[in-house]
Amino acid sequence: MRRYYAQFGEREWERLSNPADGVVEFAVNRQVIAQYLPAGARVLDIGGGPGRYALWLASNGHRVVLADLSADLLAIARDRLHGIDTPGAVEEMCEADVCNLSRWNDQAFDAVLCLGPFYHLPDPEDRQRAAAELARVLRPGGVAFVALMPRLSLLRRTLWLADERHRIAQPEWMARLCDEGVFENDVPGRFTEGYGARPEEIDPFFAEHGFTMQTLLSSEGISIGLQGMLPDLVRDESLFQKTVELIIETAAEPSILGLANHLLYVGRRTQVA
Repeated sequence: MRRYYAQFGEREWERLSNPADGVVEFAVNRQVIAQYLPAGARVLDIGGGPGRYALWLASNGHRVVLADLSADLLAIARDRLHGIDTPGAVEEMCEADVCNLSRWNDQAFDAVLCLGPFYHLPDPEDRQRAAAELARVLRPGGVAFVALMPRLSLLRRTLWLADERHRIAQPEWMARLCDEGVFENDVPGRFTEGYGARPEEIDPFFAEHGFTMQTLLSSEGISIGLQGMLPDLVRDESLFQKTVELIIETAAEPSILGLANHLLYVGRRTQVA
């Protein structure tokens, strides 16, 4: 994963402001996150890369710890966030693995953002460790925001790419993806070692680790496949905001979840009796 993200550098910062890529995802996620975050929360942004969400959180009065596996992306974050005056603060930037958050004490955070690591964890034991660690560092009643990729999105991207679609005719590869969610890719520089979730399995999985689901939605909603028109839409700020509201209103419909590019799970840590 370090090698994969090291090659992108600034593109990871720019992706979430690109109308043809992540601008809808970023707008939807921010609006949903803001709905569930208490004021002045202490937030762990694990897998936060170059710091887009960390900057937004600090700008809204939260205290943020930014952590990622990639030293290259953290270097971009330090450059981008250096000297920025915000109502909140980015307390720390450090390398960390979501499967091992031992750097932080139990119940150290009011919220955790995990907007990437889970779809890079094809090993079920790693996913179990990661979910347990999120629960451990959250205070009772705290909220976890976790991004996942549905299984069908990985199948769709394989069909899309000419030098990858031959795998559709490989029964063993297809079985690994469709039955286990394991995505393997040997094309240099491409997304690999991925995990695709079944939407109906997400709530039970996190419930085993002490979370109560608040919502599960598609971060792109009904805009999937409409990237070509998004640059024009983004230029009309009022219409874009109305579109984001429409996307959020419909983004939890089961008919949308399976073909999302990214899913956003929101779960509240069970209160201790």
